[in-house]
Amino acid sequence: MSWVTRFPEGSLVHPVSPVARAVTVGCENEAMRPFDPHLLRAAPATRLPVAVLALLGGLGGIVAIAQAVAVAHLVVAVVEGHALLTPGLWVLALFAARGMLSGATELAAAHAGARVSGALREAAMRRWMTQTADERPAPSAMLTMATKGAAAVEPYVARYLPALVTAGVVPVLAVVAMLWVDWRSALIVIVTLPLLPLFAALIGKYTQRATAERWVETTMLAGHFADVVAGLPTLVAYGRGNHQVEQVRKVGDRHRSATMRTLRIAFLSSAALDLLATISVAMVAVAVGLRLANGHVSLLTGLMAILIAPEAYWPIRRVGQEFHAAADGAEAIDSLLADERERPWHAPAPETSSGLARAMMSGVTYTYPGQSAPAITHTTGVVRDGLTALTGPSGSGKSTLLEILAGARRPDSGRLEVPSTHLVSQRAFIAPMSVRANLELGNDASVDEMRTAMAATGFDDVVLSMPDGVRTSLGDNGFGLSAGQRARLVLTRAWLSDAAMVLLDEPTAHLDPASAADIRSAIVALSKRKPVVVVTHDNALAAAADHQWRVSARSPQRYEQEVTA
Repeated sequence: MSWVTRFPEGSLVHPVSPVARAVTVGCENEAMRPFDPHLLRAAPATRLPVAVLALLGGLGGIVAIAQAVAVAHLVVAVVEGHALLTPGLWVLALFAARGMLSGATELAAAHAGARVSGALREAAMRRWMTQTADERPAPSAMLTMATKGAAAVEPYVARYLPALVTAGVVPVLAVVAMLWVDWRSALIVIVTLPLLPLFAALIGKYTQRATAERWVETTMLAGHFADVVAGLPTLVAYGRGNHQVEQVRKVGDRHRSATMRTLRIAFLSSAALDLLATISVAMVAVAVGLRLANGHVSLLTGLMAILIAPEAYWPIRRVGQEFHAAADGAEAIDSLLADERERPWHAPAPETSSGLARAMMSGVTYTYPGQSAPAITHTTGVVRDGLTALTGPSGSGKSTLLEILAGARRPDSGRLEVPSTHLVSQRAFIAPMSVRANLELGNDASVDEMRTAMAATGFDDVVLSMPDGVRTSLGDNGFGLSAGQRARLVLTRAWLSDAAMVLLDEPTAHLDPASAADIRSAIVALSKRKPVVVVTHDNALAAAADHQWRVSARSPQRYEQEVTA
């Protein structure tokens, strides 16, 4: 079974890599929302933690108002000489209940933060794995979002969301309680209370811009540092290591400046909200004091009004404070859910074909993002059974064609028919785990199948020379193996793959003659089992192929392919 797909005006669906919209870092065109309900739809694991936090926040608000009323009764009992047992027990019980609710909220918030952060990271990673190279974010952006971005979601969920829920419940309860206790004081609160969210919203817009700028600087710093670390051996070999120290310092200084701007905004906005809330509570206290002095209100009523009033302002003040602390989390959620928010992708139903494990492309054109001239133009070819060698000068688009066949890149136009594929790139992925775990990636082969594949590729001799056999642990990018041994490992994994077609990019490059000869023999043997397409400059491997595609470059600026069998 294969998928037949046409791409008019740049549309593409591929059997191996379902296409989703690209993640955009920053979401500059969208306002930062206090809470995005799309989070609950995109990551279902977040629903229960958020619901628990909402319930605990509401209960905490009710207890806080009840505690203010109980304290007022206790003070009046002390002043008027009444019995203290009943109001004292109420105060102690409510203090204990509020303490337990606060502890439960902290525990639930910590659990929710970790769970939501992990769920968003997993959802983003799964989505990026199904996107083409053109559609997924840049590696530095993915690194930042999957690490620092996902970690920044934890304070957003653990601190900001509980404060937001409390701010939505407690002020309303406080105003209702004050209307019941003293409607004149309630009017002061009703008039002044909207000023806090108004100022918080105005400050929040400025915070959004500052946070977006800092997020861009963070992404740049992470990407630059990762590139420097990856290329450090080459830089040192050419004596350019010290030069990068200054470059990292400059990028770090920009990140530091952006961070300090955000912190200044946070401190100033917190001070402004505190001042506004303090003045509002003071207005209630002064009005109650004047009426109490003139005998227009009882001591109990005045105390309840004064003690309940701060509960109306405090949650909104806390939202403003926590928003600055969790602004990175809000920005990270926007970035992690950006393409999910735009539109979901629905895979079409596959069409049945002759069942032959082959690929066909007709009139395929592809242009790299940001480039005006296409990398390949109106390319047509058919992959048949056996070994197909894709040859031509460097830069003519051979690797691009291979990635299009693998679904790693999305053509601008043309028609493509492909079965499932297994791509081995020039820098094939080897994880820092055991040899056996690396061989099992992408397949569920049995032990006997694994032995057969290792014998066919000559990797069994490599395993025998290892101290722990297939249980031997490897380092990053196959550290501990030679170039020839890495080539045998990834070729063995391709042999074990369930894919209908194997795609190899320069499998014999950088190998000594003996290793290259062994790899050529293994590739020819693999092509007897399933179609193999290989990009190569190796004349001996090209001569052993059953079919050849010749890709030629017509001009330095524009490449036009003639694919001939």
